[in-house]
Amino acid sequence: MGNLFQRPEGATALPAEDVWAKAQSFLRKRLSDDIYERWIEVIGCLGIEEGTLRLAVANDYYQDWLETHYLDLIREAVAAAGGETLALSLTVDRDRVPAADPPEAPRSFFRPRLGKRQAQDLGTPLSDKYTFESFVVGPSNDFAHAVARSVAETPARAYNPLFLYGGSGLGKTHLMQAVGHQVARQRRSKVCYMPCEKFVNEYVDALQNKTTTQFRKMFRSVDVLMIDDIHFLATRKGFQEEFFHTFNALYYHDKQIILTCDRPIREVAGLEDRLISRFSWGMSTELHPPCPETRLAILRNKNGSLPQPLDDDSLQYLALRISSNIRMLEGALVRLASYQSLQRCAITRDLMDNVLSDLFDPDRSDAPLRMEQIQRAVADHYDLRMSDMVSKRRPQSVAHPRMVAMYLCRELTEHSYPEIAAAFQKNHATVVHAHRTVQSRMDSDATLKRTVQSLHTRLTQPPRAAPTT
Repeated sequence: MGNLFQRPEGATALPAEDVWAKAQSFLRKRLSDDIYERWIEVIGCLGIEEGTLRLAVANDYYQDWLETHYLDLIREAVAAAGGETLALSLTVDRDRVPAADPPEAPRSFFRPRLGKRQAQDLGTPLSDKYTFESFVVGPSNDFAHAVARSVAETPARAYNPLFLYGGSGLGKTHLMQAVGHQVARQRRSKVCYMPCEKFVNEYVDALQNKTTTQFRKMFRSVDVLMIDDIHFLATRKGFQEEFFHTFNALYYHDKQIILTCDRPIREVAGLEDRLISRFSWGMSTELHPPCPETRLAILRNKNGSLPQPLDDDSLQYLALRISSNIRMLEGALVRLASYQSLQRCAITRDLMDNVLSDLFDPDRSDAPLRMEQIQRAVADHYDLRMSDMVSKRRPQSVAHPRMVAMYLCRELTEHSYPEIAAAFQKNHATVVHAHRTVQSRMDSDATLKRTVQSLHTRLTQPPRAAPTT
């Protein structure tokens, strides 16, 4: 398999080795050391045949990437080296171009399982449990899962950056790290995962130790950068400049960027407009709270790895009573399994009500919906504290969810505007404004409309019995 890139007829008088050596010298000056070593140094020169300079690489992946990203520059380098009359052929020749160690990977590629020193240099090690194989797909996350799969198969081509958002414990970190595992495993790429807070702390250390050059080189030389909880950057204005330039350096060198956040990027108050704009360049997708069937599937998947699994009836009851947070759901299962193992007792629903009372959702029976339930549901969705619902704080990250809660209180209860205002420790006019604002924005903001509909369903529909099969 090969591609021939035609040049005018005629041939250069220089030997192939001299042409390619001069072209390499030209490329070394034009490219960073990392790019040169990764993509140019692995090219072999097979000679000149019939006016064509024949170059080769060890596998299809190199060929495809070079043709897509560096072919024009290589052609320019060959012409500058005295080979302006040569055609150019780039083929795969596994026999004549030796693969680096490990097989079919250049020496400068990083192995997926890094040593302790390398892992520390590259951020936080990936968790072995966060893979695509262990991710349970359902209606609440199927689109986000499909997008993440696409990114893992063709990093920096499908969706760049990938922006995953949603409440706490819905699987954002799991999907992000699953991409990292697959890219590192299949492409031997240099992958860096790091919570945003740690990124900021690393930069502070670099400033204090006068090692900012090393810091930038480390982060800007990776193939995949994954930053968890990017909303943390909103409270650190002094560090947004550094991340802006890191983002640009990676993006314009076709490196994949993946970010997670607890809310849509335009709802993150305090983030610079230029960052908001760049984070919106690729694909933004939301993870929603799982439905009862998905929650049961998650529990069954986790239950299979426990030393003493619970019976399926107990799993169904857990899936029914904990609805908003996967992390909380799995934590309840582990707590219950530990209790069963230590106490050596049978698991009953009364026992579960007692042991897990702090984790269970408020009972949603035929009793009238209370404003406190609405406030708690909205706070959980936006990963806020209940106290934020009545606080005097007015950042957008708090004010917006509070308006959503006021809107739902007016729509789902019989309480008057003054009664709702009292529940939020606000005045009557504030609640009227919140209701009108949310109602108006839903007409033009599809994301807000889906969020309100999701909360409406969660608060009004009684829990359904999860299926046994």
